[in-house]
Order: sequence, then C-alpha cells, then structure tokens
Amino acid sequence: MSSEFKSLEPETVTAFQRDGAVLLKGVFKPWVEGVCAAIEQNKANPSYRERTYRPDDGSAPFFQDYCVWSQFEGYKALVTKSPMAKIAAELMASKTARIFHDHVLVKEPGNSVQTPWHQDQPYYLVEGDQSVSFWVPLDPVPRERTLEFVATSHKWGKNFKPKRFDGTDLFSGDQSEIAPDIEANRENFEILGWAVEPGDAVAFSFRALHGAPANNSTMRRRVTSIRWVGDDAHFVERPGTTSPDFSHLSYQDGDPFEAPEFPILYRAS
Repeated sequence: MSSEFKSLEPETVTAFQRDGAVLLKGVFKPWVEGVCAAIEQNKANPSYRERTYRPDDGSAPFFQDYCVWSQFEGYKALVTKSPMAKIAAELMASKTARIFHDHVLVKEPGNSVQTPWHQDQPYYLVEGDQSVSFWVPLDPVPRERTLEFVATSHKWGKNFKPKRFDGTDLFSGDQSEIAPDIEANRENFEILGWAVEPGDAVAFSFRALHGAPANNSTMRRRVTSIRWVGDDAHFVERPGTTSPDFSHLSYQDGDPFEAPEFPILYRAS
C-alpha cells in the first residue's frame, strides 16, 4: 500500500471486524520521515497535555503527548495527506471518518514501563461501535516488544475500569468491572501481536484489550497512534475528567459527536 492506495482487501476488513485488530504492512511508509521530525519538535515543545513517565528505578523516560496532530507538519501530513481517513472508514464500515485525536508514545531505550492491559474506549468522551486506532511505529519493533491484543475482546460488550498507567483509577469512586489479568492467564486467551517495521500500522478497535511490554532494548520505540470514529459516534458523560481532557467542550450525554476539534476528513462519495 502507498499514497496510491485504492481500497483494502475484503479479508483485511473481515479480520478487523472479527478480531478487533489487524496488521497493515507498509501503508504509511512515505510519511515516516516527517513524523520522526515531528516527534523531535513535539518533545522540544510539548502541549499542556504532555505526560512523561519517569520510572522510580531511574530507567529511561516514557514520553507521551496528545491532541497535537494539527500543530506539527509531520503529524498533520500523516493525518490529512495519507490514505488513513479512507482506510479508517473502510475498516469501521462507516460512510465517514472523523479524526478524534492522536497520542504520541516514545519509550526510550531501557524504559521499564509496561503498558498495562486496557481498553481505550472507557477513557474517552465518545462512544460508538465504529472506531479505529492506527498504531504507527517509527522504529522496528520485534514480536517480543510489540503491542498485543486479546482477539475478539472488542465484542465482549464491556467497558472495563480505566486506570492510569501508574495503576491508579482514572475516575475516583468508579465501580466498573476491572479488566481480567491477561498477563497471568495468557494461555486462556488468543493473543495477537506482530513484528512491525517503520510505516506499518496496527489498526484496532477502541474496545480491544491491549497492552505492551517495557522497552528493555537499546533501541527507541517511537509510535504515533491516531484515533478515528465513524457515523455512530456520540458524546458520553463519564464520572470524571476523560483522557485526553476536553473540558472546554460543552455537551450532553448522547449528543452527536461534533466539534471543530474533530473534523470529518473522509466522506464516501
């Protein structure tokens, strides 16, 4: 796949709808150089949403930032000039693809932070069955250090309690069901994961349970994750401040998911 992308193979869409996650090889390779430059610019000029985990053990930091796709040209080109929006619509079986936000994740060499098993959906102020994230690596990531998914978990009909990556609850007093301990019971689940190269992408549903190991290598693990929603997206009231935070927005539970921050970037003709 390339900038001349026409359409996904039907079996790719089927795999995404069935499993909740699918590998797309080489689809964003032409935009890798620009995103790499944007990450360095972003690290030097982080947004107010920036969150860097600095482990207590003194190991390397884990830089994160959110909602910066329109602020750095390399990110913006990936979102607006690549076929990502069209691919998103096809995977979601949606007539439209609306950008929700981006999430930049840089695990420096030797970083000891594990990304715990979680769903993204419960953290957000948006709900809907049509959703997709594109996890786009800028460095080679072998199978043993890649993002992993529990196949079909997006169909379990559950929103598990959202927790910060330090283990604390995102919403105080949240009584939601806790996600199962996947790591301690790996043999009981079908776990998907792929070795990836720069410009590949793993596409996954907001409700897919996923996690990632620490970066105990000598290589950086730079990733941008771009999140999209489809025709059925609507605002949802959560019991606290969502992540990312859009506290400046005014909405009621069930309102159509519309705001200048979330433009529709693809509409089927």
